[in-house]
Amino acid sequence: MENLLAVKEQLISGKVTLVDITDGYLNTINSRNPEINAFVHVDENGARQQAVSIQKKIEDGTAGSLAGTVIGVKQVICEKGIKTTCASRILQNFESVYDATVIRKLKSADALLIGRTNMDEFAMGSSTENSVHGATKNPVNSDYVTGGSSGGSAAVVAADMCDVSLGSDTGGSIRQPASYCGVVGLKPTYSRVSRYGLVAYASSFDCIGPFSKNVTDAALLLKHIAGHDPMDNSSSDKPVEDYISALDRYSETLKVGVPEEYFGDGLDSEIRLMIEDQLKSLEKENVKLVPVKLPHMKYGIATYYILATAEASSNLARFDGIRYGHRADHKKVEEELANERAAIKNTLKGKSVAEIEKAMSSIDSQLIRLYKKSRTEGFGTEVKRRILLGTYVLSAGYYDAYYAKAQKVRRLIKNDFEEAFKSVDVIVSPTAPTTAFKLGENMNDPLQMYLNDVYTISANLAGICGISVPAGTHSNGLPVGIQFMGNAFKETDVLRAAKRIENLHS
Repeated sequence: MENLLAVKEQLISGKVTLVDITDGYLNTINSRNPEINAFVHVDENGARQQAVSIQKKIEDGTAGSLAGTVIGVKQVICEKGIKTTCASRILQNFESVYDATVIRKLKSADALLIGRTNMDEFAMGSSTENSVHGATKNPVNSDYVTGGSSGGSAAVVAADMCDVSLGSDTGGSIRQPASYCGVVGLKPTYSRVSRYGLVAYASSFDCIGPFSKNVTDAALLLKHIAGHDPMDNSSSDKPVEDYISALDRYSETLKVGVPEEYFGDGLDSEIRLMIEDQLKSLEKENVKLVPVKLPHMKYGIATYYILATAEASSNLARFDGIRYGHRADHKKVEEELANERAAIKNTLKGKSVAEIEKAMSSIDSQLIRLYKKSRTEGFGTEVKRRILLGTYVLSAGYYDAYYAKAQKVRRLIKNDFEEAFKSVDVIVSPTAPTTAFKLGENMNDPLQMYLNDVYTISANLAGICGISVPAGTHSNGLPVGIQFMGNAFKETDVLRAAKRIENLHS
């Protein structure tokens, strides 16, 4: 499989043109997207205009370092003049007025942005079924989900609709769909990539990262989007490493931690055997396997869903239908209010003015009704569920029992990783406990849906980096992913580990 560096050489030599490459991807999109529903917006004319402009730069020798790269972007990342709906009705007509930092960086390097990808509403979900645009189907088998919430971004790469794509990862939303669709998905260390222009789900968890067809392309894209951003005070000022060069350090010894907590009950037996076999093969490639313990991981799911929903409840409070977003019909709200007032007056006919006024005061004001109706109409079921959960754990009387305690457990989980990384370079695990499940299978079982994140959420809780790389095909015909997690700002380690797995299959 050719990587982007090889394609760029062909573009410079004149063997291919970006116009031809773009037309090829547009043809694939027109052919496959109606069934898969991975792209929700593609501007064909705009893509061709970009291709012509960038091709001229290539011929002039003035093109940027990503010239020739065709990229899909998750619909939660802002791009000026493009709708950023977050797959939600409440933002269905919202058009961004500025570029996210990652978009600005890609454009400055002459990447071609071909379209916007589908997602779970506000990045809340593990299947890309919670979308106002409808579910995205797995390109390997359209009866199955892509995973989520960045399922559209995984699918467009797996279906060869573009070279690479951008997704966001809050609890595994890049790595899990990468596993389900058989592509590479990289979650950088928290703060490694600017979040400016990323619509927030849970601000202390969210990360932007790449999907790609191979490890080299993931390293290349990360190199271009990483780095400090003055527009994001949480972004790190640590120097960006040369991730491509790190892949060449193949002969260096790599210590891989194997935690028993990730290979116990709940893991598909075939996935376990597949990963164990590949780890044995790696031992012949200068890899040392080291048993490690992560004792607090059993609290990971509960901790994550308390903290993430709490942050979601706060972040989504801004979407009220007043300043922007979907607004309920205010005339109907006025009519409802007038009817309720009339009914109270009729019921309390003959009562004192004071009694009538007291009854009237219990009715929501017109503004509050407008808020409620706009948010009720604008948000989907899963988003409402997480807002309610988050509001509950932040409420008086429950804050200390849930939210404050979860923050303490998060620290313990981070401590577990810090202790493990004293003796190993990376930690290995399955990316998901099973292969992709069927469309609709878990829609009425939120707990089962949440458990799909059991192996990925720990990296977000600890703020470390992780990557999912294809590990083979299950007997059911669906892809299997293997995950490597590295210490904070050690993306070079997880990329080197992933490259070794990739080489086993090459």
